[in-house]
Amino acid sequence: MIDGALLGIIAGILSFAAYALYIFSTLKGKTKPNRSTWWILTLVGLMIAASYYAGGARDTMWIALSYVLGPAIIAILSLKYGEGKWEKLDKLCLTGALISAVIWYFSQSALLVLIINIVMDFLGLVPTIKKSYLRPAGEDRIAWTLEFVAGALNVFAVEKWIFAIAFYPVYLLIINGIVTLLLYRPVIKKFFN
Repeated sequence: MIDGALLGIIAGILSFAAYALYIFSTLKGKTKPNRSTWWILTLVGLMIAASYYAGGARDTMWIALSYVLGPAIIAILSLKYGEGKWEKLDKLCLTGALISAVIWYFSQSALLVLIINIVMDFLGLVPTIKKSYLRPAGEDRIAWTLEFVAGALNVFAVEKWIFAIAFYPVYLLIINGIVTLLLYRPVIKKFFN
């Protein structure tokens, strides 16, 4: 059986690799990242990584770190290569992430901030989920597949099955699974027709 710490590192490497593929696909013009999604994911990822670490996560931190660096690079690239405008939901997510920093400061509850930012992360991904359903060719299927696999490995890397540590990896597995499934929907549809 592979050690949880090693699984966490492998999951982090796969996640970084997925972002590298997504970045390369963006630079080639094949992927059009939603601007608001990636700026929100950068800020929310930073808040999640900090609160997740403060909550006791160690072996599963590598994906959390990749979810800061990867989105930051994609957010910057989205200025030139991306699509989409800032809508009400995007502004709400950004405001929520900023407010969570204030809540953390006053409440000293890393878990509360983690939960708030996971909700913001989900809301920030809504435009990408919608795009994956309507225009799956605008996303990098291999990158999302790698993120799904990384998320699965990260679930096995959870060092303590307590809510504060297990919630984030389970959330990532589910959300990346949804996007990945939507991106493969045309292939699955073609296969069954």
